[in-house]
Amino acid sequence: MTVLAAIPSPTQGVWELGPFPLRAYALCIIAGIVLACWLSERRWVARGGAPGDVLDIAVWMVPFGIVGGRLYHVITTPEPYFGEGGDPLRAFAIWEGGLGIWGAIALGALGAWIGCRRRGIPLPAFGDALAPGIVLAQAVGRLGNWFNNELYGRATDLPWALTIYRWDASAGRALTGEDGEPLVLGTFHPTFLYELLWNVGVAVLVIWADRRFQLSHGRAFALYVAAYCAGRLWIEMLRIDTAEQFFGVRLNVFTSVVVGLLAVAYLVWQRGRPREEITRGAESGGPRARQRTAEPASAPTAETPAPESDERPGGGGGAPPAR
Repeated sequence: MTVLAAIPSPTQGVWELGPFPLRAYALCIIAGIVLACWLSERRWVARGGAPGDVLDIAVWMVPFGIVGGRLYHVITTPEPYFGEGGDPLRAFAIWEGGLGIWGAIALGALGAWIGCRRRGIPLPAFGDALAPGIVLAQAVGRLGNWFNNELYGRATDLPWALTIYRWDASAGRALTGEDGEPLVLGTFHPTFLYELLWNVGVAVLVIWADRRFQLSHGRAFALYVAAYCAGRLWIEMLRIDTAEQFFGVRLNVFTSVVVGLLAVAYLVWQRGRPREEITRGAESGGPRARQRTAEPASAPTAETPAPESDERPGGGGGAPPAR
């Protein structure tokens, strides 16, 4: 039996369709956003929110998140853009990859706050509904890194090592040798896969904990942040791509520790608060309101006696006497 020696990587991440390049990274980001909106809509409506709220707020949240993610990436990895031989204009080339989750969450939260404020929705409750969808979107987005042959870890010869090719980022494909075959850079830890699987686990954890403990006031979102940071901490220490460092340690390691501890502190601080009552769905005549309206009246019980009849004792059920 042949044992898989390494996980293969794509040799191409961009396909030219006439004048339009079809980029796998962009498709993964879009697929993640669609998945996040679908799951968040279901969770928000189940909480009592109105259908359509998530998409209306996403109009603000998604663009803010993309800009924030790119800003964070450029600030924490400036060498390819402003270092020796760098190209500043490539800082705008989002399609080549490079979105920092911390910046995406920070500015995305600002966009969500604007959208929630315009619609009179409490941001913490909305964040609780959104949390699993966000981390699943991150998982899908990591497939884009796989297509781009980027964000891999240290070299390894483990059976699940990832084959990485020498890559032309501007063309979106592997460099080839004289024989036309792609040039292999080596085999490395598939940190994209580690994070993808971790993120799926975080989504399952948040959904379970939210149902089990009726999390409220942003605690489901805080749980997502804390659990994600725990995974990002050890995954980040495996990565070898260019990044800003302090005292020989990658900036994102410090960020994971600080943000994770803040999330845990918030979980403890908000412990015991009752779950918010969201009534937007009922007020707008949403599915929950229609379901309640369609429910048949319950049969009379000892606690709810049947209404009095117009019949009089011994009257035989005829019309009431004239007055």
